[in-house]
Amino acid sequence: MLERLSSFFILIMAGLLSSQVSANTLAPLALPSVSSTATASNTPLTAVPSLAQWRADLRMEAISQGIAPLLFEQAFAGFSPDPQVIAADQSQPEFSRPVWEYLDSAVSSWRVARGKALLVEHAKTLQAIEARYPVEPSILVAVWGMESSFGRQIGSKNVIRSLATLAYQGRRSDFWRSQLLAALHILQEGDIIPSGMLGSWAGAMGQTQFMPTTYRQYAVDFDADGRRDIWNSSADALASAANYLSLSGWQHGQPWGLEVQLPTRGFNYALADGVQTKSLSQWRALGVTLRSDTANGQNLEQQPTTLFLPSGHQGPAYLLLDNFRSILKYNNSTSYALAIGLLSNALEGDYRAPAAWPKHERMLSRQERIELQTLLNQLGFSSGNPDGIIGVNSRQAVRSFQQVQGLPADGYPNDALLNSVRKAASKAY
Repeated sequence: MLERLSSFFILIMAGLLSSQVSANTLAPLALPSVSSTATASNTPLTAVPSLAQWRADLRMEAISQGIAPLLFEQAFAGFSPDPQVIAADQSQPEFSRPVWEYLDSAVSSWRVARGKALLVEHAKTLQAIEARYPVEPSILVAVWGMESSFGRQIGSKNVIRSLATLAYQGRRSDFWRSQLLAALHILQEGDIIPSGMLGSWAGAMGQTQFMPTTYRQYAVDFDADGRRDIWNSSADALASAANYLSLSGWQHGQPWGLEVQLPTRGFNYALADGVQTKSLSQWRALGVTLRSDTANGQNLEQQPTTLFLPSGHQGPAYLLLDNFRSILKYNNSTSYALAIGLLSNALEGDYRAPAAWPKHERMLSRQERIELQTLLNQLGFSSGNPDGIIGVNSRQAVRSFQQVQGLPADGYPNDALLNSVRKAASKAY
């Protein structure tokens, strides 16, 4: 599982641009740009150690942390960097996947049907897990389905090789080195053998796609066989996910969020900035109404909620509760968290298709996002370094521009917004 960003607002912004990927891998996150080359800077590049020297240094560090020399040699027998991992790490897709396409795949008829069957098949285990870690079975099965298609797709990469490749040649080498050392500790503890430690290119492992540091902190041996086996034991995998969510603040019996209908006129879309919270009663006073009666009888009127517009003011609207934030801690993507919520609703037989998505809109390419950020900066709306990642600063810059122009200030970058910014820039310069 990924190292999490601390701000919920940052989570909201990063998730809007992310597309589906196995949870807890790097793909849903806005990753740093590839470092500039020497031709772009006068700063000399740090010499890269030879692979043999890097391996020797790592071996010394691992042994100092208690890793047995023999285990290290077994884990690194015949090691060579994996070019596919480097290619995946350096990939920067030109286009983002629209959230509605992602959700169509996430809450597919197959996934719902299979999830319902597994709820019945594993009912006894899920009830026992719920009693120990108070998280509803539908949420756990939704996570299971999204992470690995219910254990069918855990990844085929050797985790040690992937992490070693990234620690030696990838960006953020210190992060990858810490994950690699954690993976060696897992082997040392005997939960899995090196050949069985399989996962994604980014080192996310097993049926719950835990990163090694997350595994060491949250994985549990629920079936009591002496091993925390999230690769081969569905009980261990589901209980580990429950343990993580429970310790991330999950509130049993509370919904993750509520779909709402906003007023058609005069509504202040800037309230959907990911920061401002209001109770359900306060939203009602502003003309916001629930699309269903899900909240009835759940004592939610005074619960703090945040307004979320995943596709701007023209698409569905949600009031998010604390449980949504708990899902975000599992995977730093609002698209993913929304998918988990909607899939869990469907597994409980309480699914209602969201309000119409603005499918007529075209998603901005990476180059267009960079252009948007550059122009906003030139116009005095600080969006930070133009990198094509629409994060906190960029979305606030968009919102400020929209307010000045008298546009709905939803902070959502689309083709129409880019054209408006272009026109303003052409007049200013």
